[in-house]
Amino acid sequence: MEFLDQYYLWIKAVHVIAFVSWMAMLFYLPRLFVYHTENAQVLEYVKIVRIQERKLYSFIGQPAMVVCVLTGALMLALHPTLLTSGGWLHIKLLFVLILLIYHFMCGRFVRLFAMGTTKRSGKFFRFFNEVPTLCLFVIAFCAVVQF
Repeated sequence: MEFLDQYYLWIKAVHVIAFVSWMAMLFYLPRLFVYHTENAQVLEYVKIVRIQERKLYSFIGQPAMVVCVLTGALMLALHPTLLTSGGWLHIKLLFVLILLIYHFMCGRFVRLFAMGTTKRSGKFFRFFNEVPTLCLFVIAFCAVVQF
């Protein structure tokens, strides 16, 4: 793995780009859930938003999440001493785990909406939509401040 060490900053840049793309999906998809729930009686709208939900999750969110996790793991493999550099990385990884769980919950909601079996309200999805914002704050402060 030493040969990859010279590419560490490139890997980090790809990680940041993947994270931004993944977060974009995590911010926007639950907003689509709100609109979908609140306009469930408008069949033409539902038909369009189902396509948007599926494509956003499958073609942007999934690949971005995979690249983000792989590049993050690669950076840790290249510099394992980061794990002992303070509690900041452990907190960051905890919130990344929360985002991963949230990501797969979003995938479940995409499938439920596609089948027309979602029972959650628009109000639920408005609160659900705030989870990635809270995680982003913690992750960003941990990564930058490294306390």
